Parts: sequence; structure tokens; C-alpha cells
Amino acid sequence: MGALFQILLIVFLAKVFGEIAERSGFPSILGEISAGMVFALVLIQPDSRELSFFAELGAIFLLFTAGYKEVHLGELRAASKKAMIPTLFQIFIAFCFGFLIGWVFNMGFLQSMFMAVAFSPTSIGVVVRTLIDLDYLSSKPGSMMLTSAIFDDIIGIFLLSIVVTMATLHQMPSGFHVLVIASRILVFLVIMALLGLKVFPVLFTYVQKMHVKESIFAFVVIIALFSASLAEAFGLHAVIGAFIGGVFLSSVPFAKIEDVQSKVSGLAYGIFVPIFFAYIGMSVELSVVHTTGIFTFLVVIMALLGKLVGGFAGTRLIGFDSSESLIFGIGMMPRAGVELVVISIGKNMGIIGDEVFSAIVMMVVVSIIVTPVMLKYAIRASERRKGAEASINAS
Repeated sequence: MGALFQILLIVFLAKVFGEIAERSGFPSILGEISAGMVFALVLIQPDSRELSFFAELGAIFLLFTAGYKEVHLGELRAASKKAMIPTLFQIFIAFCFGFLIGWVFNMGFLQSMFMAVAFSPTSIGVVVRTLIDLDYLSSKPGSMMLTSAIFDDIIGIFLLSIVVTMATLHQMPSGFHVLVIASRILVFLVIMALLGLKVFPVLFTYVQKMHVKESIFAFVVIIALFSASLAEAFGLHAVIGAFIGGVFLSSVPFAKIEDVQSKVSGLAYGIFVPIFFAYIGMSVELSVVHTTGIFTFLVVIMALLGKLVGGFAGTRLIGFDSSESLIFGIGMMPRAGVELVVISIGKNMGIIGDEVFSAIVMMVVVSIIVTPVMLKYAIRASERRKGAEASINAS
């Protein structure tokens, strides 16, 4: 089967299975991963460099679009004080739980670190629709979920950059190496900040005057690829650069025109991102999951529990009541984007084996299925309790 036909078939299956998932009340990512599993099981096990390249573009545009469309620097500054405590709590506990799983199962340090980083991020997109359906998005826990999830991605990308650099060195970093890693990240961030705050705004004032068709859209894509390439030049991973580039581009008004955002989102989620998620599904070894049932079960439980416990404790510290803290903790449980990028990088580098890779994909799938159900139950229970208290107080 030729590479071109493979890509055609994968995009088709990803969209069909994604539609089935959406109509069943789940995010399309669940269908896209399933499409990859079906493709590998029923049709053919793909092994083409072209397909791998498209999947890599999917990871790049997934994180670029997240930074470009979802992160707003001004809003982050305003919300950072309140959101930082629960964010750090749930990331720290989830990270520790991930590392603990690796330690219990006698994994190496780097493999345990990849596990820990994969446990850390949250995919808020999985619960946003549930919050909207229940008219809960503007509530105190709902707005805190959105802000905390953005910080999750930023911190997760930082942790990923550290672990990838450590894996590249093939050894535990010395104090000097840690300083080098931090310096690379800092210099890259300074360059991107200068470009984002000084160069990009000027660039796009000229770009928007160009007569050639789709010039703004083209330059947004160029900056995505440029940021990814610049990150690689600094010894970081391309997806890290793409995310940072998207974040700084998000503050440029001419680059944030709604029509351009729609086209960038269409390019990402119409083609590249579904290929990436399908490629993840193709890489899952179901036979491995079956033979490592206890390990997979513990990965799922510990990953979800880490976010739930950390989110609950963190929000209680800043004054949320128990029901609001429980809702926040549940809302932090789902995974979908960054963690899949983390494990795909780990597998490509030879750090993560099939057992770990497949178990974390299963964790993502389970989190997507159970979180909306638990969230609906927790929100309705909270509303019933508050309604009962209001009735008692009124009487």
C-alpha cells in the first residue's frame, strides 16, 4: 500500500471514527485513536517515513494551535496568582505518582521521568463541552479549570524540554549540564519573547498589506515551522518551539484575525492532528496491554488519582469548599494532547517501551470516557446540596 493511499485512508477513518465518537458524546480524539488501532489491526501495520513525518507535523501543529488560540498572555498574568497554587499541587502530585509507578516497576530513571511528565498535563478540551452543557463554565471551579489547564501545558512543555535534553545526553545530568539545559531554554525563550513582542507585530503590519492571497495565514504557518526549527537548533524538541511560538504569536492582533485562526485550526485539526492521533493508535500493542494488565490498571488509577487528589488539595488551600474542590479535581483528570506527544517522543528516542506507551494510551482513553460522567455527577450533586441548603435557610 503506497504512502499516499495510507494517508488518504487514515484521514478518512479518523474523521469517520471521530464523528462516531462525537455523536456518542465523547471527544473526537477517542475515535481518531480507535481509527489508528483498526487500521493497524485489520488493514496493515504502517511503516512509512512519510506517515511518520505527517504525524510529527500533527504534534507540532497540535501544540502550536494550543498556544496560538488558547493562551492569552494578558489573561494569564491576571489569573496567575489564584490559579498557580492548585496548578502546582495537582502537577506535583501527578508527577510524583508517575515517577512512583516507574520506581515500583524497576524502570530506569529516564523512563520513570517520561512517565512522570506524561502524568502531569491536563486536556481541558475534554471537559469544556460538559461544563457548557451544564452552564458551569463561568463558575468558580470552571474558570479555574480553564486557567489551570493552560498553566499545565506550559509547565508540562518545560518539563518535557528538560527530560528530552537529559535523554539526548544519555546520562544523568551533572550540575553543569543542568545549567546548560536551563541556559538553552532561557536563551530560546528570550529570543522568542523579543521576536513575539518586537518583531512579529511589525512583521504582520507589513504582511497584512501584501496583495498575495492568504499572506497572513501563510506567515502564521511559517512562524509555526520557524519556531519548531529554532527550538531544534537550540537542542530542544520541535513541539516545544511550536508551542512557545504560538503563545507569543497569540498577542499579535493582525495574526489573530478570526478568519486566519479558523484556517490554521482547519489545517491542524482537519488533517495533521487526526493523523497524529491515529498514528498513536497504530502504535498501541494490544497484546502487550493484555499481558501487563496490572501495570496498565495501576497507570490508569494513579494518573487519574494524582490529578484528583492534587486538584482537591490545591483548591481547598485557596478557599474552595469540598464540593467545588472535588469538581475541580475531576476536571483536571482528562488527558489527550501533550501527554501523547510526550510518550511518542519517548518511544521514538528508545526510552519508552511498548508496555509503557500502550498503558499511557489506555490511560488517555479511560480518562476521556470517565471524566465527563464523573464531572456531571459531581456538579449535579453539588447543585442539589446547595439547593437544599438554600431551602433550609429560606425556611
